[in-house]
Amino acid sequence: MTEEPLHDAPPIDRWRLDALLEAPVKGKLWGLPQIAAFLGVSVDTARRWARLPDVPIYRPPGTTSYCAFQSELRSWLRSKPTD
Repeated sequence: MTEEPLHDAPPIDRWRLDALLEAPVKGKLWGLPQIAAFLGVSVDTARRWARLPDVPIYRPPGTTSYCAFQSELRSWLRSKPTD
């Protein structure tokens, strides 16, 4: 007799694990100073990166603030080529 899986969810990879382990409030960063501090760069660099299409830094419609999710930033950093 073979056991059936309890669920058909995909396996947890390191990106999904980041998202699962983050508390909802702690997972979201508001404002370029918070985003820059998380990334370890200056606010000017975070602003420049936010203009690039592949960087997960968002500016919600109708606001002047930026926001980002820590798990998405970690994933992007992992995929970013090293210089």
